[in-house]
Amino acid sequence: EDPIHAKNTLEWLLKLKPDADDALKISALGHDIERAIEHRKVKRKDYKNYDEFKRAHALNSAKILEEIMNECNVRKELTEDVFYLVSHHEKGGDDRVNVLMYADSISFFQVNLPYYFVRNGLEETLRRCLWGFKKLPYHLRRIVAEFDYGDENLETIIMNCIDTIRI
Repeated sequence: EDPIHAKNTLEWLLKLKPDADDALKISALGHDIERAIEHRKVKRKDYKNYDEFKRAHALNSAKILEEIMNECNVRKELTEDVFYLVSHHEKGGDDRVNVLMYADSISFFQVNLPYYFVRNGLEETLRRCLWGFKKLPYHLRRIVAEFDYGDENLETIIMNCIDTIRI
């Protein structure tokens, strides 16, 4: 699921910003890299709330990417740019971070949602979807609303998001 999500995030990034620079592309592919390293992965149970967990996840992924890029002797400016983008990809900020956040959020709905539902059940998946849906501007919520999951539970979750947030 995670490699597919990484590639899909890059695809969405390029749809949203066809002229994306290398830092954005690297960030799209590596924004969740900490999930690939079990002993370095942050655990939700260790945080008071979901936002704190996601901030820690973003910072952890940024640190891991920074280490890899330093080992590969990547230019300092590029490494710092990627670190900044990845460390802020869950919350957003400036235009570049926001486009990464949007691509990641859309990809969650397109790729990760079915897996998340299987792991976490209806109530938690609805909570997570509302959290992610709120990060998207209106025109990108419309894209998510058009996804066809072929699963009544997932369709219901998306409809609940739409009804709650009033896209």
